[in-house]
Amino acid sequence: MLNSVAPEVKSPEGLHADALLAWYDRHRRRLPWRALPGEKPDPYRVWLSEIMLQQTTVKTVGPYFQAFLTRWPTVDAMAESDEEDILKAWAGLGYYSRARNLHACARFVSARLDGRFPDTVEGLRQLPGIGAYTAAAVAAIAFDRRAAVVDGNVERVVTRLEALETPLPQAKPRIAEIVDGMTPADRPGDFAQGMMDLGATICTPKRPACGLCPYLPFCRARREGTQETFPRKAPKARRPLRKGAAFWIVRPDGWVLVRKRPDKGLLGGMTEIPSSVWSEDFDSGTAVNYAPLKAKWRKLPGEVSHGFTHFELAVSVYAADALLSTKAPADCRWVRLDELDGEALPTVMRKIVALARGS
Repeated sequence: MLNSVAPEVKSPEGLHADALLAWYDRHRRRLPWRALPGEKPDPYRVWLSEIMLQQTTVKTVGPYFQAFLTRWPTVDAMAESDEEDILKAWAGLGYYSRARNLHACARFVSARLDGRFPDTVEGLRQLPGIGAYTAAAVAAIAFDRRAAVVDGNVERVVTRLEALETPLPQAKPRIAEIVDGMTPADRPGDFAQGMMDLGATICTPKRPACGLCPYLPFCRARREGTQETFPRKAPKARRPLRKGAAFWIVRPDGWVLVRKRPDKGLLGGMTEIPSSVWSEDFDSGTAVNYAPLKAKWRKLPGEVSHGFTHFELAVSVYAADALLSTKAPADCRWVRLDELDGEALPTVMRKIVALARGS
């Protein structure tokens, strides 16, 4: 029996993949982008899901993935679309540079590679928006290439197996070495997905189901009773608070003023409720100086709070009524209020809309 194996017999690199693959064959998750047993994976689906899943949960991605696949069933179909349509469909998923890179990559693959994704890590790394992790994941899962695939779930599994004291992110190179040593030449794609599933369903952040884990006999953290303390993480730096203002102005016919953010930079290319700069020293006393046009602005009660990767944001919302004849400034446009949900509004802007409409 597995439980009779002496704890010191295997290091993580020396673990055979057989136990994990046997577990995966019995317990693999059914995911909309994952090929069924015996099916050949679709590289387009694998690539699309991996881009969407970056820093986003499986539960959140599911409906977006299905919507994208319905609208753009192939990479060529996506390549023929407008970036604005991609951004609109992406709205709410966050990290919007992924959406722009998604479109750029689709156009590259369609135009230069005849609609076929490269089948190696090196080839995939040449595509727009594909970094080391995504290249390894697509190569392994879509083409069964031997590649070390390390996401957050895999990091948790490995740091517990070795009771790795080095905190993240400093531990990432060592984790990659361990995963490379564990990855088999046979069925590397299933191994990668098995490790992800193990972390997502068994080796969870809290209260892991260690008794069901195929690697139970070899887990140092489990033997020491410290599994929930891994992975170690370096203390998070305090995120600064930036402030700003947004300006909600509506015509009598129910049209609201919006504008497109610059293509480069934070939330690039997305639609916004016209807003001020966001800065730590923002002066609320001069907020209306940033308004897109002159009007009788009134500050609405409350404010919108939103967290970005490197800072927190607090936005005050100002509202005004416009005449039916009011022309949109050169960088703005009017949109029907009942069509606003179809715009490429990032989450922070949807919060601003909710506050304005609820006031």
